[in-house]
Amino acid sequence: MKMEKIKYLILLFTAFSFLNAQNTEISIENKYTKAINKIAKNKRVIDAFGYIIDIEEKTQKNLIDLTEIEAPPFKESKRANEFANRLKNIGLDKVWIDSVGNVLGLIKGSEGKRNIALDAHIDTVFPEGTDVMVRVKNDTLFAPGIADDSRGLAMILTIAESIKKTNIKPKSNIIFIGTVGEEGLGDLRGVKYLFKKNDPKIDSWIAIDGGSVGRVNNQALGSYRYEIIFKGPGGHSWGAFGLANPHHALGNGITNFVDKANEYTLNGPRTSYNVGIISGGTSINSIPFESSMLIDIRSVDPTRLDEMEIILNNSMRTALERQNSIKRTGPDLELIIKKVGNRPSGKVQENTPLIQRVLAATKYMGVEPRLTIGSTNSNIPISIGVPAVTIGRGGDAGGVHSLDEWWINNDGYKSIQLALLILLSESGIN
Repeated sequence: MKMEKIKYLILLFTAFSFLNAQNTEISIENKYTKAINKIAKNKRVIDAFGYIIDIEEKTQKNLIDLTEIEAPPFKESKRANEFANRLKNIGLDKVWIDSVGNVLGLIKGSEGKRNIALDAHIDTVFPEGTDVMVRVKNDTLFAPGIADDSRGLAMILTIAESIKKTNIKPKSNIIFIGTVGEEGLGDLRGVKYLFKKNDPKIDSWIAIDGGSVGRVNNQALGSYRYEIIFKGPGGHSWGAFGLANPHHALGNGITNFVDKANEYTLNGPRTSYNVGIISGGTSINSIPFESSMLIDIRSVDPTRLDEMEIILNNSMRTALERQNSIKRTGPDLELIIKKVGNRPSGKVQENTPLIQRVLAATKYMGVEPRLTIGSTNSNIPISIGVPAVTIGRGGDAGGVHSLDEWWINNDGYKSIQLALLILLSESGIN
């Protein structure tokens, strides 16, 4: 009991330290505050802020229309095409869909020396066939994916339209992007493709994703994801009893892993693990021929991910040896370990110009900025040294990744105005 109490106190202290680390005092250099104030007082920017409020009904319609188009993992094309069409109708200089399905829309800058990206992801976590029709109850919109991240797409459309309608002239090129593959096993494939191809070269990345106004996500939460499969001959539960059982092996492997992982993660930089899906078997009276699971491991420290990978591999191989050693007949089980996701970690320092501009802009909007850690599209540019940040989609929301996901337009226009101010401060305006 004494040892368990010590472990609990260590865990409590670690969690307390982690939370405090995310809420240290934020410092904003005066030159960025002055620059934001100057941009915000620009006549055309003032007009754009007003225009954003004027077309709130249209923003809401875009949100509902896009939400009601299915965008399951790896099948985002229908929503992508509609998003592209709406960008074209705004009158951007160029709109196109790349070879992996990302939608890109360009506003050319007067100087055009840099490319500033504003991103939201097209895909949702929900499988094909999910009912995505929006239900309205009083002031609340209910639908899978409405907050994560259909709201981000609707914000991009409004921002692009406000720039065009008020004749704002950015100095740098602005690229509006709807990315595929942000969620789940999509493994950030859309943004990975953009930075691997490097055409167009992106100099600064601003993503819109979950969270309220004031979110300044400057640290990438890394994750490894695996599919674990035990395979065997399978057979009748009575007639073939004694065969090595994949389910028994997987269960033993999970126990081995959780015991070791729990001990490892009690101390050090915060690290999490989760077995999210277990599959296999045909009936209660059949020895399964296959048993599999999907597991997600996350950490703020990339070395911790590598250590957890070792724990996972050893745990599963020990379970394999155990099950094969107690079988009474038939062939050995086979173990397959596939890494199906790799989201790198990293951090953009608080004194980086992009982060300073985001902090100053957030303050200007009368909101206290919060430096946060998260797993978003920004993980990729952050990991390769490209300035990147993820900001919140505003309003109020809940039930994200559930069938009862909801969003309320509680001063939602402020998040759009803030995103525009950040975008223009990074691109510069004439």
